[in-house]
Formats: sequence, C-alpha cells, structure tokens
Amino acid sequence: MGLSGKHILLIIGGGIAAFKSLDLIRRLRERGATVTPVLTRAGEEFVTPLSVSALAGTKVFRDLFDLGDEAEMGHIQLSRVADLVVVAPATADLMAKMAQGHANDLASTLLLATDTPVMIVPAMNVRMWDHAATQRNLKTLKSDGITVVGPNEGDMACGEFGPGRMSEPLEIAAAVEKAVANGPLTGKRILVTSGPTHEPIDPVRYIANRSSGAQGTAIARALAALGAHVVFVTGPADVPPPEGVEVVRVQTAREMLDAVEAALPADAGVFAAAVADWRMKDAHEEKLKKSKDGLPVLSFAENPDILKTVSHKTDGRPALVVGFAAETTDVLAHATAKRDRKGCDWIVANDVSPQTGIMGGTENAVTLITDSGAEEWPRMAKEAVAEKLADRIAQALGVA
Repeated sequence: MGLSGKHILLIIGGGIAAFKSLDLIRRLRERGATVTPVLTRAGEEFVTPLSVSALAGTKVFRDLFDLGDEAEMGHIQLSRVADLVVVAPATADLMAKMAQGHANDLASTLLLATDTPVMIVPAMNVRMWDHAATQRNLKTLKSDGITVVGPNEGDMACGEFGPGRMSEPLEIAAAVEKAVANGPLTGKRILVTSGPTHEPIDPVRYIANRSSGAQGTAIARALAALGAHVVFVTGPADVPPPEGVEVVRVQTAREMLDAVEAALPADAGVFAAAVADWRMKDAHEEKLKKSKDGLPVLSFAENPDILKTVSHKTDGRPALVVGFAAETTDVLAHATAKRDRKGCDWIVANDVSPQTGIMGGTENAVTLITDSGAEEWPRMAKEAVAEKLADRIAQALGVA
C-alpha cells in the first residue's frame, strides 16, 4: 500500500469542511497509514471527538495542558514522531497562527515545535481566501517550505462561489502519498505536456488534433508514483488530470508554450501533447456565416514549436527532453528524422493510423528512439507504457 508504515499527524481545524477530514482519515488508513488526530476546539463544533477517534482507531488529542498526555508522550514528541503533519482543513485563523509563529493551543504549539514536513489544506470563504492578509500569510508559509494543497473552486456552504473549497479527500491522500514518497524520482521536477490544443477559428469552431490525453496523463501519474514533482500542462483532454500533480490548463499552442517556459527549469521534460501545427492568422471575433459569395477563405499561421524551443534552450534546458511522434506511415523514418530536427534526446514513436485503434484507445505500441538506436516495445496498456517510460527516465537521470 502507498502509505504502509507511514505515520500521519492530522490536525483538524474549525470549519464546515471538517467533515471531509473524516473521509480523509479513512482514505489514509486504507492506504496503510497510521493516523494520529488532533482536534481543535473550533473543529469540535463540526465533528465530534468520538467520530474522529472511531475512524482513526486511536485516541484524539485535544488539549495542550493534558496531564495524562504530557506524561505519556508530551506535545513536543507528538509533533516529531510523524512522517508528515497535515492540517485539514487549514482555516484562515490557523494559517495566520502558523505564519506568525503563535502557540496558544495544542495545534499551533505542535506546528511550531515540529521539524517534520507540514502540509496544509486551506478551506474558507472566498472573501477570506482572497483577503490580502491571507494571501500574505500563504506566501510566508510557502516560503517556509510548507506544502499547500488546494483550495478548489466551487459553491460554498455560505452560498458564495469561488476559490476556497477544501480539496477532496482522494486529492489530499494522493498529495500525502507524494509528500512521503521514497521513490527514485523523489526531489526531481518533471514537466509533462498532454492532450490536444484548440486553435480558434471563430468563437465556436477550432482546429485540433485527435488526442484524448490518455497517454500523457498515464505518464504524469507514473512519474508522480516514483516520487517526482510533476508539472502537468494539459490542453482540453478527454480524460481528467491525475491526482497528486501540479496541473496547468491551457487551450492554445501559444498558451502551452508560455506555461512550459514558466515551469522551467526542470530535470526532465516529456512532451506528449498533440500540439496543432497551425492556427488562424486572425481568428474571427464573430461566428462565420454561410454566404452566397462562396466559402470563407481561412489564412493560417504556424504555431510555435514547443519541443524544438525547449530542446534548443541554452539556459534552463531539462537534462532529458522526450518528444512524441504520432505517425501514420514510415513511422521509424519519420520519427528518427523528427528527433534530429527537433534536437530532443528521445522520441517515443507510434503508429496512429486508423486500423491500429491506438488514437483514443486504451493500448499503445511504441518505439523508443535514442542515441543508442530504436527499441521497439510490444503493444501494451497505455498505463504499462507510462510505467516503463517512467522507469527509463529514472535510469537516465541516474536515480534508479
């Protein structure tokens, strides 16, 4: 199991989102973790110590000055035996205490006394989240090395809409797994692009490639499972992004290039996105209508070549740049020529002609082209291709 043998200290702050922490305890335990819960006074207004204890299978710690607890372990020791301290929900009040170094209750004292990595999962009203004081505290906490998960955007219990919703338990569990991972890519930053790009013709039509994003998503998931910090830049794909990665959503090739350059430097880059080669020279601001004068004339411009741009960088180029070549004829010849032309280190080539069923399917058959030549892999599930490629990337980076 992903968290087998790991000890998580879970601090539950006060807020309606505290109910999600009950499910989070279950998700962490089913992955093999031991969960020691700390319930704030405000948290008790939303979930009971009995429910928390029942799900955690252990005692709930609540008071700073509890003679029994101090005799058994002490609050200092409690904060140091864990592999990770998770604050979920992290309220605006808790974040302020952490940023300013306050220690006036058990939760804030544990957080000040610990030398264990800390992860916070913010949850609050959108106006509280957007407030300058909260954003200032968030910046301080990030600079202190604290991991931040979320918040998500959506409807709130107060009736407002926007950022401030606590991340879902499965998202948090995935982030916890990543935070305590001891995989071969731990400490490595890897950029992955995925999905198609959509280049607008007018407000309702666009140019795109037939890509579901399934292979790129599987690669990002496999790299994260090996401990990498994955920046996942995705176009409008058919499949949802994987959990436990940093997701950047884009629409066009130019937006993808901007996101890629913002994500650098990185230890490796995997460019699996099916980027449209062309865009409209001037996209129409209004929907094109049929006309008696005949068909509209569309003028095209060439999109930036993201793979070539990154491959030829003199500053901030990843140590390993991996491109993809989806071909329908002469796959090996075209892919080999693409590797030389783009300047990348590896090319993952595949035959996407209609009879293969690979485009939009669940399987892939690829050939890995490197300095050493071409290595043909048997047809297998896209997840298996991703895992094999992730292992090869770890080997290339000298960590496996």
